[in-house]
Amino acid sequence: MSTIEGMRLGRFGIWTFDFEDQPAGLIRDSVQELEELGWPAVWIPESTGREALTHAGFLLSATERLTVVNGIAQIGSREPRRTHGAAQLLADAYPDRHLLGLGFGAGKPGAKPLQAMNDYLDAMDATTSDSPAPRGPMRRLLAAYGPKMLELARDRSAGAHTYHVTPDHTAQAREILGAAPFLGVEHAVLFETDAAKAREIARAHLHTYLTSPYNVAKFRRLGYSEADIDGGRGSDRLVDDLVFRGDLDTITGKLREHLDAGADHVGIQVIGVEPGESAMPHWRRLAEALLPAGVIA
Repeated sequence: MSTIEGMRLGRFGIWTFDFEDQPAGLIRDSVQELEELGWPAVWIPESTGREALTHAGFLLSATERLTVVNGIAQIGSREPRRTHGAAQLLADAYPDRHLLGLGFGAGKPGAKPLQAMNDYLDAMDATTSDSPAPRGPMRRLLAAYGPKMLELARDRSAGAHTYHVTPDHTAQAREILGAAPFLGVEHAVLFETDAAKAREIARAHLHTYLTSPYNVAKFRRLGYSEADIDGGRGSDRLVDDLVFRGDLDTITGKLREHLDAGADHVGIQVIGVEPGESAMPHWRRLAEALLPAGVIA
C-alpha cells in the first residue's frame, strides 16, 4: 500500500457533497462525529456552494485529528498564487492534515485540461511568499482519469484522485502511476436492495456525468459503448458499475475491489439520502463494517 508520508488517510474515508448546503453548526457536529467514529479522512468537492480552501479550513478547525482532502479544488476558481497561499496556511496551521486535490473542473472555455493543469502547477511552484514556512509540507493530488493526466499526477504531485470509476480503471491507473504514488478512488454507494428503485436514484445522480464530454470520454475508454451512455440515461450495466447498491455486506465487498485493484484509499460517497436528511446513519454502519475495531481517528 502506498502512503503519503506523515499523513493519516487509512484505507477508507468519507466523500460527501452533504456539507455544500448545510449550516455551519450542523457541519461541525457531523464532522466531529465522523472523527469520533474513527473515520480518518473526509473528502469534499467544490461545487456551487462552498469555496474549497475555506471549507477545508473550517472542517480542520472543527476537528483535532481528521485529514481533510479537497476532492477537488477547481483550478479555474482561483489564481495559482492564491491557492498556494491558502494551502500553505493550512499546512502551517494543521500540519499533515490537509491534502490539496486539484482538478480542471468546469475549466475555462477553449482551455485544454492537461495544458491548463501543467501551467497552473508551474505558476504555483513559481510562487514566492513572505509568509513563514509551514510546519508541515504542502501536499497535493491531481484529479486524473486519462493516461496523460495520470502521468502528470505521478510526476508533479503525490498521486491521483479518481471519481466515478470502476475497479478496472483503478487497475489501469495503478499501472500508469507505478507503485509509489498515492491513488485515492471515490465510489458512490446506495443502500437500496430494490434494483429498479436503486437504478432510478442512481441515474438521477449520474446524469450530469453521463452528459459531460470529459466523463463520457472516460467511460468510453473503459469500454462502455454509446448504447451504455444512452444519451445520459446510462445502461443498467454502467449504472450498476458506477453506483454500488444493496445491503451492507454487498456494498463493502464491492468497495474492497478497488483496494484489490491497486487503490490505496477509497472515499465513499453515500447517495440516495432525502433532502434535509443526513447520511450519518449510513456512515455509522459503514464505520462498523470497514474501520479497524477499537481504532479512533
